[in-house]
Amino acid sequence: MAGRVIYLAVLTVALAAMWAVLSDKLYNTLILGFGIFGILFALGMSLRMGLVDGEGVPFTRIIPFVRYWGWLGGEIVKANIAVVKATMKPDLDIQPVLTRVPVTAKSDLARTTFANSITLTPGTVTVEVEERGFLVHALTREFSDMEGFREMEARSVDAAEGRSS
Repeated sequence: MAGRVIYLAVLTVALAAMWAVLSDKLYNTLILGFGIFGILFALGMSLRMGLVDGEGVPFTRIIPFVRYWGWLGGEIVKANIAVVKATMKPDLDIQPVLTRVPVTAKSDLARTTFANSITLTPGTVTVEVEERGFLVHALTREFSDMEGFREMEARSVDAAEGRSS
């Protein structure tokens, strides 16, 4: 029960902070009342649906996910540069490839994070998700490097499971 109260408190603070950041009229009583009502409504629905637990309020995953997004941002920049180089050459060095990427991640969150990260990275798109792996379209053979996919999957799993390796 004490753990549930902590999760509820964290969810309340997170919702209030998000609402305060998105609202530009904190001084208006009516808007403030709507904000409080909205937060209480969301909390009530979360409790009723059984979402207030370690998975529904994953504050233990915040630091690993921030690290992951920092790393992924760097990978996106590097991939953007590689795509520009491949497409701006006079001989247009593009050789599209479909690659099967084996996936060992078990949790839905880790698999979803991994698949979305592949799609967010320029030059690659997750085309199909299967039990054993993903079908990935890559702009060139260079973008279908298995070692890069393995590293991305490992980092996705670490972030999704709350490990800060």
